[in-house]
Amino acid sequence: MSEPTTSLWLVFFAASMTALSTGLGALPFFFIKDINKQWLGIGNAIAAGLMLGASLGLFYEGFSEGWLRLILGIIVGIVLIRLANNFLESRDDIQIGELPNADAAKMLLIVGVMTVHSFAEGIGVGVSWGGGQSLGSLINIAIAIHNIPEGLAISLVLIPRGVSALRAAGWAVFSSLPQPLLAVPAFLFVLLFRPFLSFGFGLAGGAMVWMVFRELMPDALEQISGRTAYSTMAVAVAGMLLFQALIG
Repeated sequence: MSEPTTSLWLVFFAASMTALSTGLGALPFFFIKDINKQWLGIGNAIAAGLMLGASLGLFYEGFSEGWLRLILGIIVGIVLIRLANNFLESRDDIQIGELPNADAAKMLLIVGVMTVHSFAEGIGVGVSWGGGQSLGSLINIAIAIHNIPEGLAISLVLIPRGVSALRAAGWAVFSSLPQPLLAVPAFLFVLLFRPFLSFGFGLAGGAMVWMVFRELMPDALEQISGRTAYSTMAVAVAGMLLFQALIG
C-alpha cells in the first residue's frame, strides 16, 4: 500500500466526486424545454466535437505512456464498439422507457462509450493518487471539471430523444461510476495498473472517434447543413482542447 488505509476512503470519496460532477452537464436542460430539429442537429455536432476533443486529449496522454499500447487500444476500441453496434442493430426488442428501438440502441452506445472512457480515467485517478496527495488532488479536480462537458455531450444525445434532464444526469453519473471503482485498486497497485493507462486511453478514444463519425455526425447532417455541422463540431473540438489545456 502506498499510504495508510484511511487514505483509501479519501481516494474513493474524491473519485466519487468526479463521477457526480458528470451529472452537472445536464443542468442547462432543466431550463431548456423545447428542442427543435435544427437544435437537435447542432446538439449532435456539439456532442461530436466534445467527444472528439476528449479523444484527442486521451491520445496525447496515452502517447506519453506508451504509443504501441495506445495504438493497440485504439484498434481494440474501434473493433469492440463496432461489434456492439452490430449486435444492437440486430435486436428489435431493445426498450428503454418509451424510446423507440433505434434511439434506445443509440442511448446504450453513447452511455457505453463514455463508461469505457471512465474506466481509463478511473485508473488515471488512482495512479495519480499513488504519486502523493498533492498530485492526486490536482488530477482529481482536473478530471472532475473535465467530466462536466462530457456529461453535456451525453445529455445532448439523450435529452432530444425523449430522456428527461434528471434521467440524463443520472445516466451521465452512471457512465462515470468506473472512476471511483477503479481508482482504489489502481491506487493500491500503481505499478500493476500504470501499463494499462495508454491501452485504456486508446480503447476509450478509439470508441469515441468511431461514435463521432459513425453515429453523431451522420445524425447531425440529417438535420443541418454540412457547413453548419462541421463548423459547429470544429468549434466544440477547439473549445474542449482549450478547456483541457486550461485545467491540465
